[in-house]
Amino acid sequence: MTYQDLERLDVSRLKGVGPKKAASLAELEIRNLFDLLTHYPRRYIDRTNQATIAELVEGKEASVLVTIKRTTSRRIKGGKVLINSTAFDDSGQIRITFFNQRWRERQLEAGRQAVIYGKVDMYRGQRQMTNPIVDLVGDKTGRIVPVYPQSEKAGLHSWDIAEWVAETLRRSLPPAGRGIVDPLPEYLLDRHDFIRRDAAIAGIHSPESMAEVGSSRRRLVFDELLRLQLALVLRKRAIERTAKGVAHAIDGPLVEQFVAGLPFDLTGAQQRSIDEINQDLARPIPMHRLLQGDVGAGKTLVAVAAMLAAVDGGHQAAMMAPTEVLAEQHYAGISKLLADLTVSDDSNLFAERPLKVELLTNRLGAADRKRILSELLLGTIDIAIGTHSLIQESVMFGSLGVVVIDEQHRFGVEQRAALKEQSYTEETPDVLVMTATPIPRTAAMTVYGDLDVSVLNELPPGRTPITTHWVQAPGMLDEAPTELEASAALEQMWDEVRSEISSGRQVYVVCPLIDESEKLQVASADAIFERLGSVELSDFNVGLLHGRVSAAEKDQTMDLFREGHLDVLVATTVIEVGVDVPNATVMIILDANRFGIAQLHQLRGRVGRGAHMSSCWLVGEATTESGEARLQALVDSTDGFALAEVDLDLRGEGTILGERQKGRNDLKLASLRRDKEAIQHAREAAIELVDADPMLAKNTELAQELELFLDEESAEFLLKG
Repeated sequence: MTYQDLERLDVSRLKGVGPKKAASLAELEIRNLFDLLTHYPRRYIDRTNQATIAELVEGKEASVLVTIKRTTSRRIKGGKVLINSTAFDDSGQIRITFFNQRWRERQLEAGRQAVIYGKVDMYRGQRQMTNPIVDLVGDKTGRIVPVYPQSEKAGLHSWDIAEWVAETLRRSLPPAGRGIVDPLPEYLLDRHDFIRRDAAIAGIHSPESMAEVGSSRRRLVFDELLRLQLALVLRKRAIERTAKGVAHAIDGPLVEQFVAGLPFDLTGAQQRSIDEINQDLARPIPMHRLLQGDVGAGKTLVAVAAMLAAVDGGHQAAMMAPTEVLAEQHYAGISKLLADLTVSDDSNLFAERPLKVELLTNRLGAADRKRILSELLLGTIDIAIGTHSLIQESVMFGSLGVVVIDEQHRFGVEQRAALKEQSYTEETPDVLVMTATPIPRTAAMTVYGDLDVSVLNELPPGRTPITTHWVQAPGMLDEAPTELEASAALEQMWDEVRSEISSGRQVYVVCPLIDESEKLQVASADAIFERLGSVELSDFNVGLLHGRVSAAEKDQTMDLFREGHLDVLVATTVIEVGVDVPNATVMIILDANRFGIAQLHQLRGRVGRGAHMSSCWLVGEATTESGEARLQALVDSTDGFALAEVDLDLRGEGTILGERQKGRNDLKLASLRRDKEAIQHAREAAIELVDADPMLAKNTELAQELELFLDEESAEFLLKG
């Protein structure tokens, strides 16, 4: 049997799965036997090495198998309901407590066996767990008992799923069944010492030992990662095979003049990235490259060099930014950088003209928009900078050669594809994607596997280090502001702010929300603006910037701050990327515990951009261990790539994979954190397989399986040419 065969068999074929149970399974995204066999246990009870209640240590998290003795409920202060359950094993008793979970009375009936997982406390001399994870496991007596993700709401328990999985295995595997086809070539099995798929599926669900779980997981993880990498490599090779690109002349004068005119030398990483990009541009195959670098690593200069290479050859370039603020800043900065450059023009007496850069956003008036659209089509605009306005149907370039997309995580694949269709010529433009959010190597290999990657891992000379402090204090809008004002650390922070402003420097104060929120006790930009202007910073000029400020007010506020007329800018995360004011030396992030590592690192990168020492103050109370680790990581390091690894460890790959693709979730076992070596091996195997067999025509079983994880259009494009 193949995975496709299993997918065609509905779960209703199984004993005891009527319409009601089938609907419950569908809530867990289990509709067929393939879904069921890839609904893997989330953990195992190893009864050969099972902890007992007597061995549980106060303050430590642990898992223990217990039998429920009794469960009671009672109302407590505030109208809440307290559920108390007493459980036992051969070594002693433990108390289990839940708040406002009345359904636990039905779940934890006397006599039921359960695995409870949580932190152990002592209460009146007895061990206790509060709000633990509970898995009901029935009366299973095997040495290793799998515990499946289950749903009390849907009326499904671990033992239900275990019985249906066991039935499916009996029907599918020998001697009763034909077995499950293994699509992996023999040489890959031998190279990595993998067990066969039959054995892996049996071993993950019904292991004889934890060692068998390990070897089974290792094989099935590789299968998941190989499918993903095959899709990415096939997409990359298909684009290279089918798309006609622009073969740029990379030895033109513009890039050389631009680099020579810079008041500083390029870093080694910048020069290496430019060389990698030039190699792509010289080929008649469209470039599809990711340029990732830390905050302030100089990505824009590399992108400008790529765009100038296009202009050198008589083509146009475009840069697409996620916000109007960032697009306008790119326009101002790039226009200034290129102000002295000229391009050939046979239509005038001097046979040359100034290189022309234009800004296209929704703020343009009708007359300016009409003029710019006309000049883009005629080709007299060399570089266009804009927002999503650049991918509107009315925008056409005469000959679009290079496209730069800034901050990839804010654009979807569809938007990237739309921008590539904006050229009047038949050639597909080269695409350079920039991100200032460093991504761990294995994650980049997985999420951006269809792109080549250039990394800027050096900071240009002149960037001053940023000292980061964490002030563990309540929010600025706390009900007891006297506590806040009494904090020595906060007073030190405001003293430094006042000192910096008095020395001629400027300050950012960032808040998570615009208005006050009853739901989240976090700082409001409007309220903080009012408070700072009348209390902490009453002697200075304070400005306000957030998403609801009108375009004219936003421009005016940013201009006042850039020119030094405002000492303090209170803002939301609208300043997260791109805002560049070298005179700003202090960044204060209020309720910092509400932000993720990447966002905090981006915000911090708004300072330290000039010659003066800079500091960042994180204000907020960590309410969880991961929250404390997140804020402490920012204090300990300014290396965005190191922080990206910490972020991956703390939050998991879900935040990185996000909405990477539509359709089936193809990473059920694999982890970007734990399986770094497997990702590398899967990538190498995918490249090897596709380069030897571009349509997987000689690996039909692998190709057919891959179709399960692709939509129909993608499968047609990648596997049928």
